[in-house]
Amino acid sequence: MPDHARSQDPAVQAQLDRLWSLSPGADVLGLERITRLLDRLGNPQDHMPPVFHVAGTNGKGSTCAFLRAALEAAGHDVHVYSSPHLVRFNERIRIAGRLIDDAALAASLDEVLGHAEGIGASFFEVTTAAAFLAFARHPAAATIIEVGLGGRLDATNILRTPAICGIAALGIDHEAFLGRSLTGIAREKAGIAKPGVPLVTMDYAQPLREAIARVADAAGAPVLPRGQAWHSETRRNHVTYRDVLGAITLPRPTLVGSHQSRNLALAVAMLRHQSALTIPTEALQAAARQAHWPARMQALSDGPLTRHLPAGSQCWLDGAHNPSAAIPVARTMATWRAQGPSALVLGMLSNKEAGPVLSRLGAMVELVVTLPVPHHACHAPEHLAEQARALGYHAVSAQTPAEALDQVAAHFGRPANVLIAGSLYLAGQVLEENDELPQ
Repeated sequence: MPDHARSQDPAVQAQLDRLWSLSPGADVLGLERITRLLDRLGNPQDHMPPVFHVAGTNGKGSTCAFLRAALEAAGHDVHVYSSPHLVRFNERIRIAGRLIDDAALAASLDEVLGHAEGIGASFFEVTTAAAFLAFARHPAAATIIEVGLGGRLDATNILRTPAICGIAALGIDHEAFLGRSLTGIAREKAGIAKPGVPLVTMDYAQPLREAIARVADAAGAPVLPRGQAWHSETRRNHVTYRDVLGAITLPRPTLVGSHQSRNLALAVAMLRHQSALTIPTEALQAAARQAHWPARMQALSDGPLTRHLPAGSQCWLDGAHNPSAAIPVARTMATWRAQGPSALVLGMLSNKEAGPVLSRLGAMVELVVTLPVPHHACHAPEHLAEQARALGYHAVSAQTPAEALDQVAAHFGRPANVLIAGSLYLAGQVLEENDELPQ
């Protein structure tokens, strides 16, 4: 699915236009093109600071946020590569703690595209190469790399010897590339395993554990699963973590949702089972409080968009776009029932299965308002509303986030809890319209 990346900086936009003219207009998996491209660039991936490589269907971005917060709390400068961006393309590449500036981004893309002729590299492969080039040329103590899609054939899997690898929650997503078999998806995610590099995982159903173990064993990577190599328990006000090094008590994460405690614990396990850097317990505890990850149950601030709601309303934003992501979000929404009326504003890409997401999230609210996802192939709002009504929900459609919130305000006439969800591209539009650009 094309990213339709745009930039207000003319130099960056020129490179993005050039990229679109040279690369395929769809996701392409495989390591042949990225291997050739990085070889032409001098293999910058071999010259980056120690790498923390994270895969997973859901939660990998939050896990990366916890890793970054802990490393920075320990006094380390950190590079981060993540996707997709929400508002600005620059969000994908963070150099030593700061988003790459426009001049550096334009120069990096220009250099990569100058070496890409005849390779047919995809949008994501060029972006990955540009990030690796920037990371290799700037000092930092660590590099955090989020897998783009899958793992085994993802462009980021060109990494040879990361400091540690991790796999977050597993579920069904990107069926066109990964299929609908959870066991097959587990194998693809485990494809990031490298010889001698610990692979830290969550606790999965036995067939998934066995699939991951087989792939890791073939690669020569030790597997460290939750419930065996490390343990975590979430309490009302804290998280208890323990492994062979001992037990520590962590605050409940500031990031909303019970699933974030598990993502925090996964990040802690990765940090405690790597040997490239020393991370004190105080830094791990600080990560729980300081980690920030936009559009993951993010409480939107007072702004031009949220002012369409009655005073006293609370508007949340989440990129939940598949059934497994919707489950923990629905748990959080269940707590709203005693707080007054609530609504769901939903827009989903056409390559996502809307029914299961609607079923879980719609059951938590009194009103569903459906939206298009601008500049992307998406489920038609009225069709989404029809699906919601078929499930027994009160549903209407709108064309813009502002119109959707106006409909919520008119329906209830008093303060309400509202969740905007379904697509990270929609989340980016919401953040931009509410003047909340990710930093």
